[in-house]
Amino acid sequence: MIRLAILDDYQGVALQSANWSEVEKIAKITVFRDHLTDIDMLVERLQPFDAICVMRERTPLTAPILSRLPNLKFIGSNAPYNAAIDLDAAQRQGVVVSATRGRGNGAPELTWALILAAARHIPAEHASMRNGGWQVGVGADLEGSTLGLLGLGKTGARVAAIGRAFGMRVLAWSQNLTPEAAEAAGATLVDKTTLLRAADWLSIHLVLSARTQGIVGAPELALMKPHAWLVNTSRGPLVDETALIHALTRRAIAGAALDVFDTEPLPAGHPFRTFDNVLATPHIGFVTHGTYKVFYEETVENVLAWLRGSPVRVMSK
Repeated sequence: MIRLAILDDYQGVALQSANWSEVEKIAKITVFRDHLTDIDMLVERLQPFDAICVMRERTPLTAPILSRLPNLKFIGSNAPYNAAIDLDAAQRQGVVVSATRGRGNGAPELTWALILAAARHIPAEHASMRNGGWQVGVGADLEGSTLGLLGLGKTGARVAAIGRAFGMRVLAWSQNLTPEAAEAAGATLVDKTTLLRAADWLSIHLVLSARTQGIVGAPELALMKPHAWLVNTSRGPLVDETALIHALTRRAIAGAALDVFDTEPLPAGHPFRTFDNVLATPHIGFVTHGTYKVFYEETVENVLAWLRGSPVRVMSK
C-alpha cells in the first residue's frame, strides 16, 4: 500500500476539509500536525513515504532534501505556486508535483482586520475589558487618511476597494504599474518616494522575488511618517527585518501589523512577539474554511489522479 504523509496540519483539519475515503482505499495516510525545522529530523520522518501533501510554503522541499528521499514519487501542494519546492530538482528525480487553485479573499480580509485592529487599539482595549478596565486609547480615523499600496495586483486591488469604501485616499506604486491600471483599481499611481512619505497606512501586496526582496528597507522606513503603520500580509522577506526592528525600537514609525515573517513559525524569543507597537498574527491570511476546502478537495483529486495514472494538475513555475 502507498504511504502518504500530510504535513503541517496545524489545526488538525486536513482530513475533515475533504473526503479522503477513496484515497484511504489505496494509501495509508499519516497526518503530522507539528512542524520540523531540523533538516535531518525532517528527512528521517519523510523517508518512508511515497507521497507527501504540503500546505503552501510551511515545509521547504529543496534539492538537498529531495535528494535524500529516494522513495518519494509525488508531492501534492496546496495553492497554485509554492516557492519552497525546488521544481527542477523534483523533475530530475521524477517526482510529480501537483497544485491546486485557491481563493483570493483571505489576504485582503486579514489586511483590513489588522488595519482596523491597529487603528482602534483592539488588542489593548480587549485586554483592558478582560482585566476589568475600560477605555485606554484614542483611535485613528481611516476616513480622510492615506492608504499606500506597494503592489496593486489582485490582492492589492481588493484592499484598495475597501480603502475607498472607508473614504481613504488610495495611492499605489510598483515597478510595472501604469496610471491606467491604477485608475481602474481606484488608486492613483505615484512614485515610490511619494508613496512612502504620504502613506498613513503602508500595505505591501507584492510577489516575493529577487527583485522585490527587501524592497522596504532602512531608506524606505526613514521616509515614512512617525505616525504611519507598515502592514505586511504578503511575504516576510519583502521587508528588511533588521531595519524594521530598528525602526520600531526607535519608534521612527508608529507600528507594524504583520502576518508574515522571515522565519516561520516565528521563533519564540523574537522581538516581534514582545514589541508593544507590533500587531502580529501567525501567517493566517489564507487560513479560512473556504480556502482549506478548495486546497484539500483539489489535493485529493490530484492524489487520486496520480494513484490511478490519470492526468494531474501539475505545478508550474
